[in-house]
Amino acid sequence: MADSLDAEALAELDPEEYFDFQATRPTIVLNDGQSRRIDWPRNAFATARVPTADRDLILLDGTEPNLRWRTFSETIATAAETLGVEMVVTMGALVAEVSHTLPVPITGLASDEQLVEELDLTRSNYEGPTGIVGVVHDCCRQLGMTSASLWAAVPHYVAAVPNPKAALALLRRLEGLTGVAVDATDLEEEATGYEEQIGRAIAANPEIEELVQRIESEQSEQLDESEDLPSADTLARDFQRFLRQQGD
Repeated sequence: MADSLDAEALAELDPEEYFDFQATRPTIVLNDGQSRRIDWPRNAFATARVPTADRDLILLDGTEPNLRWRTFSETIATAAETLGVEMVVTMGALVAEVSHTLPVPITGLASDEQLVEELDLTRSNYEGPTGIVGVVHDCCRQLGMTSASLWAAVPHYVAAVPNPKAALALLRRLEGLTGVAVDATDLEEEATGYEEQIGRAIAANPEIEELVQRIESEQSEQLDESEDLPSADTLARDFQRFLRQQGD
């Protein structure tokens, strides 16, 4: 998103305050194969101005901290409020029994009843342990900001592999949520390559192949039962919004 929208760096949170470096270690990177650089865990803000859309974006790319979650989350929420943010959207992935060959299921939660209905999301009734995302959303609620959370389901049999297909599905859902179109050509190519690579690996393992076929069959049945096509008005509105963002 940052590359596609020519986002500009805005600010970073000092990792010294929030990380246990024995648990989340910095990494050494070689520049030009010679000089060495240490990359510390980052939480960086960038601003993306989108003149052809209804709103601009503040992007936060980060790593879950080990320490001082409350201060960390309050800092993020306060920065968002100071910058005039109207809605906070987080994105993540969860491991599930889904097939890599089918469309990526996207689930979502929202804090505002109107947003829940408008986007066909759910209002969470979950009680129990939470991650940094839950704390950030609570801080946003306390400051009166609407928030939503989007989650992509990734196959449990390849959960450790980076999943560009899931990232692309999240991006497309975010476009519908924010009204900001993003050029994701590179991600689309990576998603195609990912599916082909996983397919070859699975074909070489009969047991995994049988498992995937079963999951695919069950998931396809669920999709057939729940499929709900968008109305013509919805398609027209989304397409008009897309065209407006293309400018001349």
